Amino acid sequence: MTVRVMIVDDTDHVREMLASMLELDGFDVVGKASSGPEAIAMVAAADPHIVVMDYKMPGQDGLTTTRRIRSTHPDVPVILYTAYLDDLLQAEARDAGVSVCVGKVEGLETLEREISALCLGVIEGQPA
Repeated sequence: MTVRVMIVDDTDHVREMLASMLELDGFDVVGKASSGPEAIAMVAAADPHIVVMDYKMPGQDGLTTTRRIRSTHPDVPVILYTAYLDDLLQAEARDAGVSVCVGKVEGLETLEREISALCLGVIEGQPA
C-alpha cells in the first residue's frame, strides 16, 4: 500500500519540491496546503496517513495547526519539518502532538525515513 502524505508549508517552491521528491520516491501526495487553516480544512478530504508540517507560517504556526488537526484526527501522525529546530521547539512540538521533528538541514532522506517508520504501523492498522 502506498503511503498518503499531506504537505503543509507556506513557501510555494518548498511545498512543490517536497511533493515532487516524495512522489518520485513512491509516496502519494494527497494534499498540499500553504497555511494552517487550509491544512485543517483539507485534512479530512485528503485522508493522509501522515502530515509533514512546517513550523513558521504566517497567521498560524505549525504547532497550533498540529493541535487542531490532532484534535479531530488523533491517529494521523505529524512530522514537524523545519529549519528552526532546537530543544525547546522539540519539547513544545511533542506537547502539541507532533510525532517526530526533522530539521530541514537533515534533508529529504531523513524525512522519508521518518515518514516510512511512522506509517508502517498506521498502514498495518496500529497507531503510530
